Amino acid sequence: MDHVLVCATSLVSCQKAFEGPFLNSLSSIRQGGLKMYIIEDKGGAIALMLASLFFLGTWPAVLTLLERRGRLPQHTYLDYSITNLLAAVLIALTFGQLGDSKPNMPNFFTQLSQDNWPSVLFAMAGGVVLSIGNLSTQYAWAYVGLSVTEVISSSMVVVIGTTLNYFLDNRINRAEILFPGVACFLVAVILGSAVHASNAADNEEKLNGSTNIYKLGENGSVEPNKVKEKDAPKDLENGDSATKYVARAEAGTAEYLIELEERRSIKVFGSSTFIGLGIVFFSGVCFSLFSPAFNLATNDQWHTLKQGVPHLVVYTAFFYFSISCFVIGIGLNILFLYRPMAGVPKSSFKAYLNDWEGRQWALLAGFLCGFGNGFQFMGGQAAGYAAADAVQALPLVSTFWGILLFGEYRKSSRKTYILLGFMLFMFVVAVAVLMASSGHRSTK
Repeated sequence: MDHVLVCATSLVSCQKAFEGPFLNSLSSIRQGGLKMYIIEDKGGAIALMLASLFFLGTWPAVLTLLERRGRLPQHTYLDYSITNLLAAVLIALTFGQLGDSKPNMPNFFTQLSQDNWPSVLFAMAGGVVLSIGNLSTQYAWAYVGLSVTEVISSSMVVVIGTTLNYFLDNRINRAEILFPGVACFLVAVILGSAVHASNAADNEEKLNGSTNIYKLGENGSVEPNKVKEKDAPKDLENGDSATKYVARAEAGTAEYLIELEERRSIKVFGSSTFIGLGIVFFSGVCFSLFSPAFNLATNDQWHTLKQGVPHLVVYTAFFYFSISCFVIGIGLNILFLYRPMAGVPKSSFKAYLNDWEGRQWALLAGFLCGFGNGFQFMGGQAAGYAAADAVQALPLVSTFWGILLFGEYRKSSRKTYILLGFMLFMFVVAVAVLMASSGHRSTK
């Protein structure tokens, strides 16, 4: 739990670091009345992107930590969905309601009654694909690891989504800078797959040389000779983890890998590598579509709105976007309680309500993701959604948490370390290049 407190501490530090440039860049100058808070300059947009980068890179680490401690992913995602929607509501009721409503930029409540359903449907479609992508990655983290999952899926967002956004944004971003950045992300995809393959080979070698205390059963199942705590609860209806162990092995060892497999809620030993990578690539396709859909919702490039109907402001679009995220997330995970995936134990709605172990961290993850997405969209509306996709360098943050919290790549081979270093280097280059391509969208 001490490691997780680092997340909360870093969150506060990040807030203070970005508070100044964020507030200074908001357009709150009185010109006949207080205007709605809209980012209008490049510096403010970049500050929002960096804040979003930290938030979006941190919430997956929180959910991964809960899964590794044995909390059912269905329970975690249900909690996460609640605060993810609450973040959008808070943004809409604060930033979206500041100042008087204007004809070309109505506030949140005014827009709710306008005939803007074509744009609303685009926003909700973006929420649907994002929710499905997030659900997929929750299982992919277990199969492939936090770092590689985020690398591949985020790079696919940039390669596919950024290209779409560039043309939807009427090329306000500098192509000669933007597309070399996209190429860097594409290289990172290839390196990410290589890192996973190399690390998987390292783990297999460790397991084959494990001690007699730990051994693998048929089909890769784990048969550890561990002493369980006498009072360890076993009833999921009481919301407690199934097993608690007295001893903890050193991170990076075969013993650690087997102990982790026993404790976690998603069992992955004996599964095909292609299953994990298949889930990752599916989630990457879903993530690639949510930002272009949101772009269409706020800018109406396809002219679906009736003449005279104002475009959705970013806060209203994000509200509808988050509603569809919430509905899909809640609906699918209630179904998964009774018909689980990936060998996860069955549960029930009663078990979910009684499961308070780790709930506070799942709720925190929802807030982090909600505000991270909101800041990304606010920055994208100002500087171009193609440039805002620089936040897809979130694997830099996720990899940091993966190494710090979970011991990923501990005691791996030199080859794995070299590939990991090149992968992270390409991300640093890519995020710098994409942010440098930022343009400016007029709000007049």
